[in-house]
Amino acid sequence: MNKDSAHFPPVDPVKTGIKGCCPRCGEGKLFDGLLGLKPRCAACGLDYSFADAGDGPAVFVILIVGFIVIGMVLWLQVNYGPPIWVHILLFGPLTIILSLATLRWFKGILIAMQYRHNAREGRLSD
Repeated sequence: MNKDSAHFPPVDPVKTGIKGCCPRCGEGKLFDGLLGLKPRCAACGLDYSFADAGDGPAVFVILIVGFIVIGMVLWLQVNYGPPIWVHILLFGPLTIILSLATLRWFKGILIAMQYRHNAREGRLSD
């Protein structure tokens, strides 16, 4: 990533990541579609080619959504004991919806954190 010579006030990476906004100005949109990145920010012109969240967002989603869904499955099974088709009807769509929503949030947060800390691949110190 090139050195950023523009002067913008720092933005909160969590808030901008959840909103899907530019990590530098907090105004422009980060995503093009559901999970694809735009080539650059429409507001400040930041090139998003530095952004590579990798598998990090997927790991967080698997751990968090899996914990929530499996907890709900176990609670429902212990308290009511419904047949398996009820679990499939309830928790199949819930898992997909939660995974897609949180995957976008975590990808935005990790890209914003990557920008804020000037993180790059294969670098140990500045």
